[in-house]
Amino acid sequence: MCSSKAAVEQAMPDSAFATLVLDWFDRHGRKHLPWQQQPTPYRVWVSEIMLQQTQVQTVIPYYQRFMQRFPDVQQLADASLDEVLHHWSGLGYYARARNLHSAAQQLRDQFAGQFPQTFETVAGLPGIGRSTAGAILSLACGQRHPILDGNVKRVLARYHAVDGWPGKSDVLKALWRLSDAVTPNERVAHFNQAMMDLGATVCTRGAPDCERCPLQDGCRARAQGDPARYPHAKPRRQLPARQVHMLLLVSEDAAYLEQRPAQGIWGGLWSFPEFDDTDGLCAWCDARGVKPARMETLPAVRHTFSHFHLDITPHCLRLKNPVFSVMEAGRGLWYKLQGSDAVGLAAPVQRLLARLQEPTTRGNKA
Repeated sequence: MCSSKAAVEQAMPDSAFATLVLDWFDRHGRKHLPWQQQPTPYRVWVSEIMLQQTQVQTVIPYYQRFMQRFPDVQQLADASLDEVLHHWSGLGYYARARNLHSAAQQLRDQFAGQFPQTFETVAGLPGIGRSTAGAILSLACGQRHPILDGNVKRVLARYHAVDGWPGKSDVLKALWRLSDAVTPNERVAHFNQAMMDLGATVCTRGAPDCERCPLQDGCRARAQGDPARYPHAKPRRQLPARQVHMLLLVSEDAAYLEQRPAQGIWGGLWSFPEFDDTDGLCAWCDARGVKPARMETLPAVRHTFSHFHLDITPHCLRLKNPVFSVMEAGRGLWYKLQGSDAVGLAAPVQRLLARLQEPTTRGNKA
């Protein structure tokens, strides 16, 4: 079996590679996605950020709502981070939204709201790396830049039987060389879109449909009889679990939330007060005159991040009268359970808020 380096040296791209891919795109490629209509750099940029780690069908409704509210760089930059996170709630990987907002403000303040046209400048914006910058400038401006998202990595790794996990630097460098070699000078926007479509719809992760692939005749992985072997999976390791307790403090039709620090998990989002143990929770209540004697412990919730599990034990306490004294300056709000506040909420917080409205959790008030 050849190594990734050997694959680059011995399996240089077929001169017909781009032609085969473009011919396939003309017949089968996706051409009606929302961001493909009037593809400005801004519209493509937002779509590319949303599509990181997220399926197209999941992204489409979020993208449509996001563009309706923030149709251009200026309106995105002028909006509060709370509102941006609110429109991102449910998509996950919230650093993407924070970087999007930060980059929009840079574009407003340094480039008069205009998207730059040079690769180095675009790649230097928050949350935009080499592949995303190449996608924006190729899809929206027709500039020749190779891309290497997860779908493109998969197509190239299989076509050239590139050994190794793409997260390793030597394998990644090999794939970048291959991507650059096959990217044509003409119709680069269509080619890059075609490569992403090919990986998403034909050369899929679990069950590649080789009979429909335009590259089947030259594909080394198919010739070996095991295309799903490529690219190699990330080495597996057992995820650690972290235990936290959350206080679901409810008064009338609202729950008390605090804004999390800008950095760290769920940065800038609103969440229930969080504690390492029940002693800390009780001390927090005592300091604010809240008596937790009739607190109800609800079933635990597990939320999995890329690098650890978060096991949340929720404790619900319903108050007889609104209590505003618990709020810390600038950090707290009483969030209407019907969701009238436009703030960003992490997925498990949304689930817990929904649980508070269920009859089984509406116990006695303290």
